[in-house]
Amino acid sequence: HLVQGPSGTTALYFPSQEVAVQCQISGNTPCIFISIIMPSYRNVALAMFLTLHGALGFGLRTSSLIASSASLRRTMSKATTTTAIYSTAEATESEKKTPIKNEEAYSKVKMEDIVSLCKRRGIIFPSSEIYNGFAGFFDYGPLGSELKKNVKDNFWRHFVQRREDVVGIDSSIIHNPTTWQSSGHLDGFSDPMVDCKETKLRYRADQLFCAPVTVEECGTTVGFVCVLEANDEDMVKAAKKQAKKLLKESDRKGQAIQPFAFKDLTQVSEEEMGQIPSPGSGKPTLTMPRDFNLMFQTNVGAMQDGSSVAYLRPETAQGIFINYKNVIGTSRQKLPFGIAQIGKAFRNEITPRNFIFRSREFEQMEIEYFIPPGDDVWQPFHEKWIADSKAFLETVGLREDLMGYDIHEGDGLAHYARACTDITFKFPFGEQELMGIAARGNFDLTSHTEGSGKSK
Repeated sequence: HLVQGPSGTTALYFPSQEVAVQCQISGNTPCIFISIIMPSYRNVALAMFLTLHGALGFGLRTSSLIASSASLRRTMSKATTTTAIYSTAEATESEKKTPIKNEEAYSKVKMEDIVSLCKRRGIIFPSSEIYNGFAGFFDYGPLGSELKKNVKDNFWRHFVQRREDVVGIDSSIIHNPTTWQSSGHLDGFSDPMVDCKETKLRYRADQLFCAPVTVEECGTTVGFVCVLEANDEDMVKAAKKQAKKLLKESDRKGQAIQPFAFKDLTQVSEEEMGQIPSPGSGKPTLTMPRDFNLMFQTNVGAMQDGSSVAYLRPETAQGIFINYKNVIGTSRQKLPFGIAQIGKAFRNEITPRNFIFRSREFEQMEIEYFIPPGDDVWQPFHEKWIADSKAFLETVGLREDLMGYDIHEGDGLAHYARACTDITFKFPFGEQELMGIAARGNFDLTSHTEGSGKSK
């Protein structure tokens, strides 16, 4: 609520949070310091949209009884003379209806319904739609652009403007190509890819899951099924359809089979690959997995040779690391402190899918938090950032029961990471990463110090 007092002071009042914020010179404003690392806006926005309980709206309320922000909550509850304008149909607090919650509604929602609704309401459109679209790219409409701006503004307000230990930057999308050599992206920023030799389609090997079809009675394997990554129910449903066809072809129609033991195609042998059907052809025509670099390549300047090759940044983190020395020298920050950035990133995804969750152009909201060196120092910071990141997601409206944790261990850790925990979200297409909190050690600063020949 926007509240106007007799002395000309203006304040914002959030009834659900019981927080009052002065809009003139900031007074004694209660703030919650919360933190977030590496969420992609596309994922947060999609998760927010999926967990909204009611219609989007705004309110404007005036009162002549406001004296100070300290008495704001009491005043709002006692106010007798108010005027209100709402974007919804409600006129007074007494007429406001409590929405009826359907706890089972989310479990039944399909991504097709979400995509259709987003287009009808002007939230998200396929890019270049009048030219039949362009896979992996999206445009945000009138409502979508406002939602997107609100998410980014909320992030920046909480993690930069309301903290003394975090500053912001806005680095360029194209860096000196040596940046990506030093960071390891030129050699290691890739996804495993398989090709269908018949249809010429390409798939991410870790997003295709196969399982043997084994007859329960005799233990005979009659073949393999291969399905795209999705939620468990949809994967089993697609696998059963393929298994039914295999049983019919082997004269075992109607026989019971063992439960599917899915594994992705990065874990199969060459012998098994010779029996796994391609989603495109329905026949075993897939190649063995190979690495595919995800960076978009471009040329800078008038020449089109090796010296002009550059890359669109695949992440915002490196722009922070290469500016570490500049920030230290100009912001007077001392350890521990953080550098935040919101900006575009580009990844040439093999198979963009699941709406805006996996697209080729997206925005990241990121903080790199620098701490004193030492093997016994980083754990408390890491745990604190995990807790604060979860708290932030709850403040923007995500349901706690739809979130979880995925702790990376062993081979699941990146080569530079000491530890990494993902906060996950139960999307309609399955539980996936929403935000990653990684303890990166000194790998990045050391790599750029050695690559540039300049001390940090």
